[in-house]
Amino acid sequence: MGFEEKAAQLFREVGEARKMVLSTAADGRVSSRMMSVVCIDGRFYFQTDTALRKYAQLKRNGRAALCADNLQIEGVCTEIGHPMKDERFCEVFMKHYKGSYDAYTGMESERLFCLEPVYIERWIYISGVPHMEVYDFTERRCDMMRYPDDLPCDGYKA
Repeated sequence: MGFEEKAAQLFREVGEARKMVLSTAADGRVSSRMMSVVCIDGRFYFQTDTALRKYAQLKRNGRAALCADNLQIEGVCTEIGHPMKDERFCEVFMKHYKGSYDAYTGMESERLFCLEPVYIERWIYISGVPHMEVYDFTERRCDMMRYPDDLPCDGYKA
């Protein structure tokens, strides 16, 4: 199975919506918070208010990370505009997070962000043995490494 098929399978397993921790950093300060995230066509979307710290951090530094359960996602965030202008986002977000949609999506100061994944890592167990599955979207490759034997010395490929 090639990279595209493996990535498509991963996104099916992630599902259309999931609560995730978003980590952002700017000016030497890192912060994390729980977010309501939707996944559409292999990209992760969330909304936030322009008055919040995460918005300011993302505007200074678009590199961010999402994390949920055994899944770690690194990527680049881009501001899309007001969430109400993206019909597909609104449809999926309202389906899964109606309360948040009703309370926040129509607010003038809300903005929609898209996180394009660059690197995804997840831990899985095969016959009780831990493995790290790594998706490198820049190189278009997926690797499965048995822990700890197959990991590189530094445990991370930058």
